[in-house]
Order: sequence, then C-alpha cells, then structure tokens
Amino acid sequence: MPYHGTICDLCGFRFAKKEFMSTVPVTKRGAEMMKEELLRLKTKDRPSVINAIAEARAQGDLSENAEYDAAKERQSFIEGRIAELEGKLSAAQVIDPAVLDAEGRVVFASTVDLEDLESGQKVTYQIVGEDEADLKHMKISVTSPIARALIGKYAGDVVEVNAPSGVREYEVLEVRYV
Repeated sequence: MPYHGTICDLCGFRFAKKEFMSTVPVTKRGAEMMKEELLRLKTKDRPSVINAIAEARAQGDLSENAEYDAAKERQSFIEGRIAELEGKLSAAQVIDPAVLDAEGRVVFASTVDLEDLESGQKVTYQIVGEDEADLKHMKISVTSPIARALIGKYAGDVVEVNAPSGVREYEVLEVRYV
C-alpha cells in the first residue's frame, strides 16, 4: 500500500501531512533539557525577578530607578523564554535515537562516524535539532550543511559538503542510533 505523507528533507522521517507542518524534531535528551530549563525559569528565575521588582518598587521613584528597569527587562526576557520553550515543546516530535530503526540510514538523531577524504581525519557527529546543536559536544544541527548532506546516506557512501572553506568530501564509516 503506498504511503500518503511527506518525507522531511531535513530529518529523513515520514510524517502525515498535518503532522509534518506542525512538528519540530527534537531528540529525547534535547526535550529533557528544554523541560529542565522551563522548570528552572518558572520555579526559580521568575519568583526571583518578581522579588527584585518588588524591592525596586519599595525604593520609591520608578522613573529614575535602574534596579527596577533592570528587573523589568530581566522579567521580559524570562517570560519570553518561557513562552518560546512552551511553544517548542508543544510542537516537538521527540525522537529517541535508541529506538530508531532506520536500517543503517542517516536520519535525525543518528550518530555518524565520518572520515575526511582529504585529510584522513575521523570525526563523529550526532544530528540534532537547532536548539540542541553544540559543536563542542559534536552535536550538529539538522539544518547545517554537513547534516543536510548526510541525511539519507548509508555507511560506505561518500558525501560532498559545501563548507565555508570550500567543498569537502567525507566517507560515512558507520551510522549508529544511540
């Protein structure tokens, strides 16, 4: 029976059309990190800034009160971040790489071992959502040039990546779902 849906160019997953339009792929760990930040913002940062505003108000004239202005600016940032995280979590399609079965294909949340064909240097990346990307921890955004080139490939495939330094070629050594 033919599949009637959409294959995401970014992550390689199949979605029903309605689901495809309203979800954003996030790894299980990424969703946990967003939930932890949201909890901290709501239970610690928000009450702290409310207290700071109350203390600044108690000092009198608000028109020349730098503490009040700073606390209000901080409150605005916190409320904006809370709204942003709630929106992202509500639209998140949480993907646990440990339960993926993509038959060796590079997809969102997979971990990929690569070899730079010019230098012979080996590197390992996990393909994650934009908010989770952290090159220090070898996590690259699904929208990055290298991730876009890797999606859909298998071990043994060679990919060309248009990098700022020019075209680079990598061989996919192994694809893991961890």
